[in-house]
Amino acid sequence: MNIYKSIEDLQAFVEAERAKGLRIAFVPTMGALHAGHLSLVRRALSECDRCIVSVFVNPTQFNDPRDLETYPRTLEADSTLLASVSASALFAPEVSTIYPEEDTRTFDVGAVAEVMEGRYRPGHFNGVMQVVSRLFDIVRPDCAYFGEKDFQQIAVIRAMVRLIGSPVEIIACPIVREADGLALSSRNVRLSAEERREAPQIYRILSESRSWAKDMSPQQVIERVTEQINAVPHLRVEYFEIVDTDSLQPIASWSDSPAPHGCITVFCGEVRLIDNIAYH
Repeated sequence: MNIYKSIEDLQAFVEAERAKGLRIAFVPTMGALHAGHLSLVRRALSECDRCIVSVFVNPTQFNDPRDLETYPRTLEADSTLLASVSASALFAPEVSTIYPEEDTRTFDVGAVAEVMEGRYRPGHFNGVMQVVSRLFDIVRPDCAYFGEKDFQQIAVIRAMVRLIGSPVEIIACPIVREADGLALSSRNVRLSAEERREAPQIYRILSESRSWAKDMSPQQVIERVTEQINAVPHLRVEYFEIVDTDSLQPIASWSDSPAPHGCITVFCGEVRLIDNIAYH
């Protein structure tokens, strides 16, 4: 597997592969890779000829400086994992490579970026769109693969692609979970042993809530899920919303959306975990 630090070297590799008529897939990551990321690479290689993975902890999407400082960085382990699933290339640039000067661009993709994470993490999605659009410009892939754990992020990136007229096809892949249901996340390594035992209750309660939807309104389901998760030691719900899958706007009645989706953020101790579940 080739490892590139510079844009010029990566682009030379991509252009040589494209000259052979090969389809290029791209998996952007912030590193601290796990089985969820590897599943994206496998999917990409099953549908395209080459898969490039970036590892870049993007400073513009962190609205909490402490979160940026504590985000795990494990480049050597990441490269070993990527080689094990036959990734074609790893792009691991420095911040100065991605942002040779301050990125002052703003992206107006409308309400899809203003709810949930957009409300609780001001500026986060603009930072995501800055880095993803920059990486798309550098890599110029045919397809880009993202995990559905970041459900709202995928909707935002799709809206950004439409806004800027990018030809990249955005492909969403199912959440990968531990055997006990906890969604895989780079942040899970920060959980204490006790917190790690409690964290799977998030998905257990979300899963149970599907059956409550038969007799309860969306708001009643929200209240019960929040109450039950908050009753678990170490867990505190920041928000839980049931929204339309496409618009991501909250629904008042199940009939308001053909595809309702529940999106949740929970603090487990100091670690912020996200998850989501379909109600259709």
